[in-house]
Amino acid sequence: MKKSPYPLECELGICYYASDADGIGGKLRSAAEDFIVEEIPLPSSGGTGPYLVCRLTKKNWEHQHAIKEIAKRLGISHRRIGWAGTKDRRAVTTQFISIYRVTPGMVENVRLKDITLEVIREQNTQISLGDLQGNRFDIFIRDAALPGLAGRVEEITRDVATGIPNYYGIQRFGAVRPLTHLVGERILAGDYEGAVLTYIEKTFPLETETARQVRTEFGTTRDPQAALQKFPVSLGYERAMLQYLCNNPGDYAGALHELPQKLLSMFVSAFQSYLFNRGLSRRIEEGHSLIEPQPGDRLVFANGKEDVVTSKNQQTAAQHIRRGRCGIALFMPGKDRFFPSSDSERSMNGLMEERGIRAENFLQASAFVRAKFKGALRPISLHADVTTTIEDTSVRLQFTLPPGHYATTVAREYMKADPLQMI
Repeated sequence: MKKSPYPLECELGICYYASDADGIGGKLRSAAEDFIVEEIPLPSSGGTGPYLVCRLTKKNWEHQHAIKEIAKRLGISHRRIGWAGTKDRRAVTTQFISIYRVTPGMVENVRLKDITLEVIREQNTQISLGDLQGNRFDIFIRDAALPGLAGRVEEITRDVATGIPNYYGIQRFGAVRPLTHLVGERILAGDYEGAVLTYIEKTFPLETETARQVRTEFGTTRDPQAALQKFPVSLGYERAMLQYLCNNPGDYAGALHELPQKLLSMFVSAFQSYLFNRGLSRRIEEGHSLIEPQPGDRLVFANGKEDVVTSKNQQTAAQHIRRGRCGIALFMPGKDRFFPSSDSERSMNGLMEERGIRAENFLQASAFVRAKFKGALRPISLHADVTTTIEDTSVRLQFTLPPGHYATTVAREYMKADPLQMI
């Protein structure tokens, strides 16, 4: 395992690479067409109903923004649109969405630049988060390092097939502004003012100079009326909260509810993702393997069954892992009572205690956001059979991943580059 030299990654708990091979460098997403994602849907549930399923293809659209614009063109609330997974912004992505009580004719009349909607069928259930088999990726890394490129690619490809740390990628926390977990932490703490101010004020290097200036100024004045006059129209979520604060001074909880419910939910779940990344890096730091079980490790099987490794079943568990029947997992804390099983989970629990976060905070956030925030098991190892093609200094990666796994985590192993080159 090799340590990441990049502070931004380490701040998000993304601290190690599985491969000791030198990275190929390069740049991801030189153009949107260099990052193609195709969602693999679940089989149709059959029957007809009030939900119209459409295939959505978009280029260079932030997911929530695209959904809101589609809803606006249809003249409906964005809450009537469901989807299985949030897709990357700087990419060409294809996915399936369900829209409640609209006609095919209404959808066919939607005209948005770089967005295509194709009516597929009607069904009696909404598409919800997680309702997919996985995603296919077709990715180009441009301007990779020479010499020895082919040898590095071959070595890393073997490591990816064996297993790499299954981190939540940077885009989970916000590609340009990686702060979703910080906002989520404030919501969990019941500090709604802190959550609003973090989202509106905090600046990052990849933002425009104008955005950084208006955020900094608001951080100094805390005057929502003055800020509203200066915040660009493109910062729609910030403007919505500022407008609310102009009309309802000091009501920061109400300001947060101006945001889409799914975005609020993402803030809190991002904090869970942050805990997972930190726990996984702690495991690697202690010298433990991703695939060799230790007493206290949790196991998750392909059929959903769960178990815990003990000194008695350790060898059997190792055999199951080698045969692909199960994998080691970490439990991400939520509103259910959390009993740490391994050193990695005790590390996560300690991090929560340091920040004053407990199960009851998730329960409180669950009521505030109207989401469940139950604890969940996540495998610590990601493995993929990657088909690679090298053309001069460009490397093409083609592979499929299960839901909730990040293609950038795979690309990161190959590149070992500044994370700002991957967003």
